[in-house]
Amino acid sequence: NLTSALSQRLIADQLRLTTAESCTGGKLASALCAAEDTPKFYGAGFVTFTDQAKMKILSVSQQSLERYSAVSEKVAAEMATGAIERADADVSIAITGYGGLEGGEDGTPAGTVWFAWHIKGQTYTAVMHFAGDCETVLALAVRFAHVQLLQLLL
Repeated sequence: NLTSALSQRLIADQLRLTTAESCTGGKLASALCAAEDTPKFYGAGFVTFTDQAKMKILSVSQQSLERYSAVSEKVAAEMATGAIERADADVSIAITGYGGLEGGEDGTPAGTVWFAWHIKGQTYTAVMHFAGDCETVLALAVRFAHVQLLQLLL
């Protein structure tokens, strides 16, 4: 089980995880909370669907949102950093994307998802283009976020 492997790694390394989600709407946090030892590695998660919420809760800059859009590497990285600061955690995962059937007004296609992982002061990012309906895209995004964090921690 992916969540179990991730929780074991975080606990072994004595790391606290937080999440910042947009398009996945809490699905990542929900998957993490399925682990029986969740309180040992996970303390808080943030769902910031709107630009306003990203700015107010995660301190994402308005300039980044206007210049790059909410679905961008820059905003994903700022979400990951903001979550770390708000939750007083060691590691964060941020996800922002277009999970539905429509993409962005800027021409970004549906299924585009940006990820950021902030680990011990360093931020890693990735973009994926998933195919399928909304539920499929979101499930793939959650899985990818888990797998990549596990690889980054090894």
